[in-house]
Amino acid sequence: MRGGWAILLGSVAGIAAQPVMAQSGEMSVPATVAAGSAFSIETTGSGQGTLYIAGLGQVIRKDVELGKTAWFAAGSLYNAGRYVVILAANGNSETGTLDTGALDVVPQNNPADLSFLAKPSRLPIGLHDGITGAVYVFDAYKNLITAPTPVAFALSGPSGASQTRTVTTKDGAAWTAMDSTAKQGTDKFQARDGEIASTRVIGQVPGDPCGLTMIAKADGDKVSLATDPVRDCSGNAVPDGTIVTFTETYGNAQSTVDVPLKRDIASVEMPAHNGATISVASGVILGNQIRWGK
Repeated sequence: MRGGWAILLGSVAGIAAQPVMAQSGEMSVPATVAAGSAFSIETTGSGQGTLYIAGLGQVIRKDVELGKTAWFAAGSLYNAGRYVVILAANGNSETGTLDTGALDVVPQNNPADLSFLAKPSRLPIGLHDGITGAVYVFDAYKNLITAPTPVAFALSGPSGASQTRTVTTKDGAAWTAMDSTAKQGTDKFQARDGEIASTRVIGQVPGDPCGLTMIAKADGDKVSLATDPVRDCSGNAVPDGTIVTFTETYGNAQSTVDVPLKRDIASVEMPAHNGATISVASGVILGNQIRWGK
């Protein structure tokens, strides 16, 4: 862009440095042009001239016949922003700037692309506002559409339950938060504006163990301990590898064993001490206690 501005400013300096003689002309510049749209600039006067249009990332030079309409094809201007327009007369020593103006290139009103950011990609079930999504709406030329437009968000889980809400963009962006659903698996999080949609995948894992219980059986001089299948509060199986802690307290002594879940169950053998108290826990979740023997 710097190079384009340098070329344009150098041309303008050269034009302004030379006297304007008898030739004159004016132009009528549209106030706004939708990005990528065809447009025209009306000129007055007679003879040959040159139109310069310079703005964000673009510089256009077009030879025109004064007194006629200068046409610009679709796609000529596509970056949104303000453009400087200069009409200069052609010739040798009789050249000069005839008229100046400006036009604004605005984004198209038709969304063509969504930039959809969703996080996190993986989280436990049942978290209030645990999933967030942000959308930026662009036209076909990658200009951010700043005019308000409604964006529909939808989150659907393995159980078929869904959450929906519509948010109107502000300065081209819309944001929302959704609850993670009650069942483990893969959720689809979608943002839609008209016919344009973008989908992200959210993995949902079980929550903390809930209702943790164990049973105990005598096995010679040992006691055999095993949990019931470990579930979260929504009934989802807690992942294998989750640590379950068995604690046996007898007199002033205490024994603790950490066991990973395997096929939803944790099991272990511990010494059978009469009068011992045996407890089970997983993280901060406490299960039942058993009083062994007398």
